[in-house]
Amino acid sequence: MSPRLHLARLSGAASIQDAGRHGFLRFGLSASGPMDPLAFAAANLLVGNGPDAAVIEFGLAAATLRIEGRPVRLALAGAVGAIRLDGEPMAAHRSFLLRDGVELTVARPREGVYAVLAVSGGFPVPEVMGSRSLHQRATLGGCDGRPLREGDRLPLGPLPPSGEAERCLDPVALERGEPIRVVLGPQDDHFPPDGLATFLGRDFTVSNRADRMGYQLDGPEIAHGTQGFNIVSDATVAGSVQVPGSGRPIVLLADRQTTGGYPKIATVISADLRRIAQRRPGETVRFEAVDLAAATRLARARGAHLAGLAARLRPVESEAERLMAANLAGEAVDALGPGEAGEE
Repeated sequence: MSPRLHLARLSGAASIQDAGRHGFLRFGLSASGPMDPLAFAAANLLVGNGPDAAVIEFGLAAATLRIEGRPVRLALAGAVGAIRLDGEPMAAHRSFLLRDGVELTVARPREGVYAVLAVSGGFPVPEVMGSRSLHQRATLGGCDGRPLREGDRLPLGPLPPSGEAERCLDPVALERGEPIRVVLGPQDDHFPPDGLATFLGRDFTVSNRADRMGYQLDGPEIAHGTQGFNIVSDATVAGSVQVPGSGRPIVLLADRQTTGGYPKIATVISADLRRIAQRRPGETVRFEAVDLAAATRLARARGAHLAGLAARLRPVESEAERLMAANLAGEAVDALGPGEAGEE
């Protein structure tokens, strides 16, 4: 039997994603790919994969996984809940071997939304139009054109090198509470000064209508100008902020439609797309305007950070480091106090 990763239990969203399906916007197909590119890059680096290897992306999910056939090197990054390997705590942002007969459990995250699980060699599901990424609305890629579900058995790539040291990275920060930086436009002239002031000066929250296509926000109504809330449909990009007739903004993301007929008040800068993607329903979103020069500088800085991740890899040196990385302090008892450390 070919080696497989068995999703014995799954609660929440999960899909196969690689770096995305690029070059098809003119045909009405957005790229898909990871909602958190930094977590995607970190997880693949930890298991020795190239930058385009297919991973499992979890969205507010909990899972139990087992390997069938042979060991596999594995790592999780991003918004990861508690990890246990046969009941023993294990850290995120490090690699480890999952062996046949051993059960891996991943709890729903307490913070953030999207986590990435990478295995050495990736998941060699069939490519569709040059990518393994699932585009759910187009029923392309992934596992037979659909999200993952409980009971799936996923094929594994090549066997990891024997004797290779396990590696770790500092945890990928979720940047919670930071403003979402935007460049105004391309249709900011469709909004009066008070509409722009509402957009930039008031708090919004992520609604329950949030998925890989886009996040609809709740909060104050953004006033439209005399031109109304309809435009001749034009192109969208990841991060386009549409304002429909309700006055509630919608931030378009990885699986968005490629054109739209609502005016776009602003565009989230590429460096902050992961920042908005990791906000969960009910959490606050505040926008901050920057100019194009600042957005370009921040995009280059984010690119340099991604390029420098490999230099920050280090070996997992000891059991003490493993436990520290597992962030177990919140479960420890404070010997000098009456309650648990981290008790509110």
